[in-house]
Amino acid sequence: MNLHRAAREALQICDPDAKMAACEALWQDWNAGRLQLAGLADPEPLMQAGRPARPELVAPEALPPRRLNGPEGHAALIHALAHIEFNAINLGLDAVYRFQAMPPEFYRDWLQVAREEAYHFRLLREHLRGLGREYGDFPAHDGLWRLARRTAADPLARMALVPRLMEARGLDATPALRARLAGYGDAAGADILDIILRDEIGHVAAGDRWFRWLCVRQGSDPETTYIELIRAYDAPRPRRPFNESARKVAGFSEDELTNLACMEARPRQ
Repeated sequence: MNLHRAAREALQICDPDAKMAACEALWQDWNAGRLQLAGLADPEPLMQAGRPARPELVAPEALPPRRLNGPEGHAALIHALAHIEFNAINLGLDAVYRFQAMPPEFYRDWLQVAREEAYHFRLLREHLRGLGREYGDFPAHDGLWRLARRTAADPLARMALVPRLMEARGLDATPALRARLAGYGDAAGADILDIILRDEIGHVAAGDRWFRWLCVRQGSDPETTYIELIRAYDAPRPRRPFNESARKVAGFSEDELTNLACMEARPRQ
């Protein structure tokens, strides 16, 4: 069985349950040695990954603020988190399919990421169902996938701007979000965020590891290149306060965090 073809097939699945099952099967097949590394024809242009007909996708600015001020706002917040995790499944699968000239360890990392993102999605969807709602009941935006589309031709940019930028921003946001859920009385939701934070540190670390590997291969300085890529792609800036302990475990240095804070403080050109 060809690894890249199997990842593409999983990526194209629309049904969430079938996609989660495909992620688990890919992980098991990889560990059993049933997946072969052999390049396919050039990957297809990155358009839309497989997803259910709902939620409706709208522009980020069209979404109302997610205020934790009652049952509706509570459910909308959990739904937003579930949507992030569903997109992250597709991002992990796309990395396996799209970047076909990487070492075997790269594919192991991103198969594991896809499997863990599927687990996070499952936890959040079950929690959402406990609130009387279903995934798809609220509109969502496609900003993360748009950034994936823009970095589809360059694994260095993908590693920098998806796991090392956007997912790292998630590390920063999670502690305050967990506190909000706990303060609202949602202990189960807070526990899910503990699991997500634990695993997402590993996902950012995987992005950091392969970003640095690619920088070494092309002879560029990782920290300078990272800032250059954020600017070149006009990507969202890092946003303080940083979760410094989590970022350091994931590969960020003290000097880099200082430089990123200065970057955030300067106005965008």
